Amino acid sequence: MEISVFIRKYAPLAGEAGWAFRIDPVVILAQAAIETGWGESTLCREYHNFFGITAYGLPNVWWTGRWTELSPRSLRFRIYPDDKCSFMDYCRLLRSAYPRAADMSANPTAFAKEIAYSPYISELNGDNRERYRETLVQLCHEIEPIYSSLKLSLIHISEPTRRTPIS
Repeated sequence: MEISVFIRKYAPLAGEAGWAFRIDPVVILAQAAIETGWGESTLCREYHNFFGITAYGLPNVWWTGRWTELSPRSLRFRIYPDDKCSFMDYCRLLRSAYPRAADMSANPTAFAKEIAYSPYISELNGDNRERYRETLVQLCHEIEPIYSSLKLSLIHISEPTRRTPIS
């Protein structure tokens, strides 16, 4: 998927989940881009899993407990009923399991270092922590101006609704 198309398509979900959990939507979009190859992965297209979240832990309001294995003996990944549930569950996970990273999300460099060197990234399944950190920072810098201009155009179209963020 083209970068600008990906950002336009998923910015509302990143914005809503980011607002609810106090996480910068730019880092949410950057992680979704890395984990899905800009929306092209089987995991996101068929199972609505935009963040490579494995099927560990208890079901919650966004994840019913369903999972899939992409190949024999692979990790089990969460299946979501829709894209929004994936974005919300990712932000819930980030805020609850990695609160320090979530608190740093307005600073992509600090966020990327914190998340890349956390248990969220697993070198056992082939992830390279330093490459992940560098890519995350680079994508945040690419996404930010597109997201900001999109956000500005949306502000002119509709009046924001007042909601209470999820703690």
